[in-house]
Amino acid sequence: IGHCVTCPDDQYANTERTHCLQKSVTFLAYGNHLGMTLAGMALCLCLLTGLILWIFVKHQNTPVVKANNSTLSYILLISLKLSFLCSLLFIGQPKTATCILQQITFGVVFTVSVSTVLAKTITVVLAFKITTPGRKMRRLIKSGAPKFIIPMCTIVQIILCGFWLGTSPPFVDTDAHSEHGQIIIVCNKGSVTAFYCIMGYLGALSIGSFTVAFLAQNLPDTFNEAKYLTFSMLVFCSVWVTFLPVYHSTKGEVMVAVEVFSILASSTGLLGCIFIPKCYIILMRPDKNTLEAIRDRIHWK
Repeated sequence: IGHCVTCPDDQYANTERTHCLQKSVTFLAYGNHLGMTLAGMALCLCLLTGLILWIFVKHQNTPVVKANNSTLSYILLISLKLSFLCSLLFIGQPKTATCILQQITFGVVFTVSVSTVLAKTITVVLAFKITTPGRKMRRLIKSGAPKFIIPMCTIVQIILCGFWLGTSPPFVDTDAHSEHGQIIIVCNKGSVTAFYCIMGYLGALSIGSFTVAFLAQNLPDTFNEAKYLTFSMLVFCSVWVTFLPVYHSTKGEVMVAVEVFSILASSTGLLGCIFIPKCYIILMRPDKNTLEAIRDRIHWK
């Protein structure tokens, strides 16, 4: 009759508990089906964003692109493209550099995206506040003041990220107890407080953008820009509100996959709600993308 053995953390006992077996190392790899699927989705969405950016640049002189500031649209498209690419940092074997980059890049890129949506919404509001020549609102919109929202919001997030890196940055960690027979390699957040500060700031910015867009949704915008912005922020906020409880109830590679999926889903929500309707008008209904059509529509209203 064999004697029971006590195994070290990197090993586990066989069924009879007579000897130890080596645990397998696991992480969200490109080689497994889940990692491959998420990476494929990220690359396809990145290519789609690049295609939409090309369409907007090619038709930059048309009314649908000029509406609500084409420069802000370019910034948002580029930041969405980067957000799709940053999800790839979460796939593959975690290393110290990728653990730091994935959280910092995610925080900064998403701050740029959400602050750009806020700037676009404020641009819509200011445009309809202009009723008489010489008003301050006219000078604000001509000076491009809403664009300054983007660097201001981003600088605050960068300061928070710097505080995180200076106190307790993310690092590679191992979890030998969550799954039987497996050692899960994960990125430890380091300072949980700093992580939630970054998420909280991003959440506050998202709620602010949604609120401003919601209040502006009934403005008589020719291309319903405010309504698209409202719906996009509703999708964005819904994804991340759902993410938090699901993220904390999962472990290992599934937990990482949930975060990657949330990044892809929220970015796709912004891309689809804001830009797909415009692409439809540009490509499928060019008759609506003329100054004459806009004048007729305004006259009819």
